[in-house]
Amino acid sequence: MSHWSAPQADADGDRAYFSPVLGGPLFRLFCRTHLSTDELLLLRRRIVVVAFVAWLPLLLLSVIEGRAVGAGVPVPFFYDFAVHIRFMVALPLLFVAEFVAHQRLRPVVKAFEARGLIPFDARECFDTALGSAFKARNSVVAELVIIALVYGVGVLVVLKHYVPIDGTTWFSELSPGGAELSMAGLWYGFVSLPIFQFLMLRWYYRVFIWARFMWQVSRLPLRLVPTHPDRAGGLGFLAHSISAFALLALAHSVVLAGQLLNRIVHRGASLPDFALEIGVMVVVLLLLALAPLAVFAGQLAQLRRTGLDEYGVVAQRLADEFDTKWVRGGAPADEPLLGSPDISALADMGGSYEVIENMRSVPIAPEALIPLVVAILLPMLPLTLTMMPLDALVKALVGLMF
Repeated sequence: MSHWSAPQADADGDRAYFSPVLGGPLFRLFCRTHLSTDELLLLRRRIVVVAFVAWLPLLLLSVIEGRAVGAGVPVPFFYDFAVHIRFMVALPLLFVAEFVAHQRLRPVVKAFEARGLIPFDARECFDTALGSAFKARNSVVAELVIIALVYGVGVLVVLKHYVPIDGTTWFSELSPGGAELSMAGLWYGFVSLPIFQFLMLRWYYRVFIWARFMWQVSRLPLRLVPTHPDRAGGLGFLAHSISAFALLALAHSVVLAGQLLNRIVHRGASLPDFALEIGVMVVVLLLLALAPLAVFAGQLAQLRRTGLDEYGVVAQRLADEFDTKWVRGGAPADEPLLGSPDISALADMGGSYEVIENMRSVPIAPEALIPLVVAILLPMLPLTLTMMPLDALVKALVGLMF
């Protein structure tokens, strides 16, 4: 007789607790250089080293070149808000997001098993999907491709896209032949930005792995129950995975906020000018976090239809029997209505039918979206202060204090 055994443990941990962020060449490099543990600890050490490799040389080179706060430079290094926010806020957030995602997503695979959602005859397919996810997560080729994209496409595009805001900045200046990078600009274009882009693309790849695994699981004949109180057939626990991507969304929003602040301060733009960009960002980040769970919509919709049909038949029979017995005079004369279990049975069936009617089309509770929405919109709130004149802002702040 064949039997199901959980996938064997690999070098990165117990495969029964799959984590899309725990593994890969960079992860192993961090472990070997004592910048991480098998559980993504040593977070502060990792953040300090990587953030300072990306940011500190920019500061030192800008000071050496007299472009840190120097006169004659329209946008000195210290006044390029987008750079500081990207490398000192968003980049650390990407590492913190790894730790949070690891803690939130790792129990999901175990939950499928512990809750008995995987039928016996589908366990081999489940193992295959899990093994494929591990292989993709640990792929050396995938991270090499990301590096190739960063340097073969990203650097060229970014260096052309990041033109000086007012002709000359701390990292470049205009010349008859075009923009010329300073020493700080060379580090910025060939080291700092590639580090950030690599980590961001690596995150997209991990989201893809997670979404593909969820899609493969959604194709299995899961043991879902339409009357489950989570109103998602028993998949309600998946809603907790949304918060795993909140800090990733926050990092994206922080980067955009820094770019908008630069354009507001150095170009004289106003926040309402960027309503479309902010709206697109909100939609994209919501899709990034919710799409992996939306793949269960088809199976849950079918479960609801089937549940309404099957429980509708039982409810009809129970209602008919109750009507015949207690309304049409079919009850024995010595059987009291008060305290009869028939009333409780009818009420329970009504509650079960109502649960099925109110099933969610996706396993996402509305309250699970709150951390994600807050993370997306929070960095935009300080920018609203730029819509007030400085003197009015000072008066308002003073008014709050006295």
